[in-house]
Amino acid sequence: MNRPHNGNRNVKIQHTFSSILLGASITLAGCATTEAAQPAIVNKADPYESFNRKMFVFNDTVDNYVAEPISNAYKWITPQFMQTGVFNFFNNLKNVNVVINDVLQAKFSQSAEDTGRLAINSTVGLGGLFDVAKHVGLEQNEEDFDQTLAVWGVPQGSYLVLPLLGPSTARGIPGAVFDTAANPSSYIGMPVQLVSMLNTRASAEGALKFIDEAALDPYVFTRESFLQWRNNLATDGKSEALDVDGFEDELSGGDKGEASGKSASGEAGLSNKPGFALRLDAETNQFEQASHSFSSAAQSFDDTAKSFEEAGNKVDELKKLKKH
Repeated sequence: MNRPHNGNRNVKIQHTFSSILLGASITLAGCATTEAAQPAIVNKADPYESFNRKMFVFNDTVDNYVAEPISNAYKWITPQFMQTGVFNFFNNLKNVNVVINDVLQAKFSQSAEDTGRLAINSTVGLGGLFDVAKHVGLEQNEEDFDQTLAVWGVPQGSYLVLPLLGPSTARGIPGAVFDTAANPSSYIGMPVQLVSMLNTRASAEGALKFIDEAALDPYVFTRESFLQWRNNLATDGKSEALDVDGFEDELSGGDKGEASGKSASGEAGLSNKPGFALRLDAETNQFEQASHSFSSAAQSFDDTAKSFEEAGNKVDELKKLKKH
C-alpha cells in the first residue's frame, strides 16, 4: 500500500532514528546512566529491568572507552561526503531485506517500488553510493522480519538489552537472526563491516548527546523511545504512541495514586517511585524535543547528500576544464 507524502517523511525520520538507535546499539553506543534504585513496581513490558539496566551500564561503559574514541577518530579522518557515501552503500544493501519482508507481509505494490529503488541505486547510484532513487520519488521504506512477525500475529514479548548489541525484544531476536542472514552485507569482509559500524556510531553522536542531556533517566528514555519506534514500524505509522504498562501512569501518576503537579521551580512533577526521575518541562515535552532532534538529524543527512552531489559536479567540471 502506498504511503502519503507526509507518511514518507515520517518513515524517513523513523529510518534515521533506526540508524541512530540500532546502529548505535550495535556499535556499543550508550549514554550516561543514573545511580537511582530499581523501581519497586515491575513494568510488564520490561520484567527483566534489573538485568537490562546492568547490561545498559555495561554497554555504556564499553562505548565510552572503546567505540566512542574510535568513532571520533573515524569522524576526524573521514570527510563528511565519504561518510554519507558509506551510509548510502550499506543502506542500499539493506533494501534486499526490505523487499523480502515486503513480500512476506503481502505488500506487493511497495515491494515493486523498493525493488526499483534497489535497482536504480545499485546501477545509476554506483552501487548505492548515491541515493538517486530518492530524487525520482522512491522514498526509503523500513521493513524487517520483526515487523513481519508482528504482521503474522507474533506478540512483541519482553524488552531486553543484549550485551554489546543493545535494545531488542523477545520477538526481535529471531527477527534479527533472519535479517542478518538475508542481508548481503553480512557476507562482506570484517574490515568493510567495521567501517559500517564506525560510520553508524559516528552518525549517532548528536542523538546520544541529546539523550544524555535531556533525560534524567536515559535507560527509561531509551526503552520507551525504542518500543514506541518499533510499534510505529509494525503498524506502518498508524500508532502514534505505545501503551507500555503504566508508562502514562508513570508520567501522570494516574492509576498508581501518585501525586502529580508542578514543583516550585515550575517543572511538572511526575512520579515519586525510586529510580524513575524522568521529568517534563512545563512548556516543552521531552518527547517533542526528541522528535525535533531526529527531524534535524534527517535534515542533516539530506544536506550532506546535497553537498556530496555538489562535490561530484565540481569534479566533473574540473575534468571538462582539463580536457579543454
